[in-house]
Amino acid sequence: MPPSPAAVVAGAYFPGPRSENETWVRGEFQAVLDQWFGWRKSLFADDPYLVGPADRLSSERLERREILSRELAELCEALTAETPTYTPRYIGHMKAEVSLPALLGWLAAMLHNPNNTSREASKVGTVIEAEAIAMLAAMVGYDPATAEGHFTSGGTVANFEAVWRARYRLDHWLSLGLYIAEKTGEPLDVFASAHMGWDRFRDLWAEHGLTDAVLRRYSAAVGVPAAIWLRIGRAAGRDYLGPVLLVPGNKHYSWSKAANLFGLGEESLWAVDLDTEGRLDVDDLERLILRAEAAGRPVLMAVGVAGTTETGEIDPIDALHDRLERWEAERGVHIWRHVDAAYGGFLCAILGGPDEAVLTPASVAALRAIGRADSVTIDPHKLGYVPYACGAFLTRDTARYAVSAFDAPYLDRPELGDGKWSSTLEGSRSAAGAAAVWLSGRTIGFGPAGMGALLAETVRTRQAFEAALGAAVPEVRFLEPADANIVCFSVALAGESLASANHRTTALFDLIHHSPEFSVSKTTLGADYASAVARHVDGFAGVVDAPGMVLVRCVFMNPYWAAPEFREALFPPFIALVRASLADSLEAAA
Repeated sequence: MPPSPAAVVAGAYFPGPRSENETWVRGEFQAVLDQWFGWRKSLFADDPYLVGPADRLSSERLERREILSRELAELCEALTAETPTYTPRYIGHMKAEVSLPALLGWLAAMLHNPNNTSREASKVGTVIEAEAIAMLAAMVGYDPATAEGHFTSGGTVANFEAVWRARYRLDHWLSLGLYIAEKTGEPLDVFASAHMGWDRFRDLWAEHGLTDAVLRRYSAAVGVPAAIWLRIGRAAGRDYLGPVLLVPGNKHYSWSKAANLFGLGEESLWAVDLDTEGRLDVDDLERLILRAEAAGRPVLMAVGVAGTTETGEIDPIDALHDRLERWEAERGVHIWRHVDAAYGGFLCAILGGPDEAVLTPASVAALRAIGRADSVTIDPHKLGYVPYACGAFLTRDTARYAVSAFDAPYLDRPELGDGKWSSTLEGSRSAAGAAAVWLSGRTIGFGPAGMGALLAETVRTRQAFEAALGAAVPEVRFLEPADANIVCFSVALAGESLASANHRTTALFDLIHHSPEFSVSKTTLGADYASAVARHVDGFAGVVDAPGMVLVRCVFMNPYWAAPEFREALFPPFIALVRASLADSLEAAA
């Protein structure tokens, strides 16, 4: 039987778990170095040498080189004790092998060390970044001709970028509302003003003959926030407590950081309930919006997650958009919609191809809806198989990307400065991550035939693992549903309590953790997952008597799972560990 498309991609574009592509990779590394050294020698040929021919073999110079060689060898030897995340035996966290296009692209750019803070410091790197961002934008459903974005150090900073832009948009609208209220004496409807939308903003701007210089005196982002908030409270007739962030209960820790860093306070982070399957409850989202409206507090943004940190589940992004677009159409309320697709965004590569059926219809609908969001976070250093640290922040268009004070007309705002330094939270930004993504897109491709085929096979591996382990050990209770290539499970006897199942599951994790054969992770679902926990425990007729549910977590994102030989070789010893742990726990109980 010929290898699958996914196996071909893995075999051609990854080093191989046994370094099968070593000879070719060595040659490509050497070619990159040859080109780099040749480039340096060809420029400014008349400049003097730092080291003359007679000095190159001096004793002092050779001694220093020997020291460097020795210390480098020590570093390399120390790194052999690092976690071997390249192997399919590592199923612990959202980390796996790095692809060859990403590695070679990263190396080629890093040798030139471009800083994408400006076009002057990175003539080529900034162009590569723009082209790579367009590739990612097209993959998630944005129009690459109008989408905007940049690379970050990871998903946390990308989420901060979304908050920054959403805050400035809301600030513009609320500033205009405050201006009208103070000028006319009419009561300020904080919620309505803060969500008025750009069409209404433009009309009122023209009607009142406003200028940037005038409006900045009403801006909390430009002026003294405490003073502006007091004025908003006086105009509204009640204390103004600031905006709120609506995030699902499975929220990433970056949202708590964002509330802290942007001075919103942790109370402003309102968690949307999760349904019995652990996904965002859109009805509760709407309830929280109504609660915010009643309290006179704007909604800074509503967040949906495509690929949660704990379980890889995908929120109903399509339903979230449907609900908020209805608010826009019926009430003129515009709320920033952000999708945290740090992990699951690359699953969009599967869409539209022959492997789409590997995903559930609900997941397909949710992934297709990502392109309706105002902004998106995606991490190439996860399912893009790119070296750390490489995240990306995307917006649907340049208007949503813009973030500045009132130092240029907001709606027709030229890019400030030379490059994106003024519109990125991070100043200096390496072009290496962008180059890694760019070369990955030009070779593997971010569509169904390339990255999509590879990722579809990782989902199939998760399904095959569930089938094999479930058949061999009926006491394994899988958390359902599973949307991506992550599987979580507990070990529980029929009718036993959650506390007992937690003890049994923890014992299994400890056994695997101390085994040299596999690496897995452990997660505990707490109060935010109460409905999902109750549903899971009902599955084995148990009783919830513990504050959280312990799960073993396995991430099947390694590209080498595309070869069926690894399932045949590695599933049996893993199953043996589970059986051994269960036998030990039953013996101890007896």
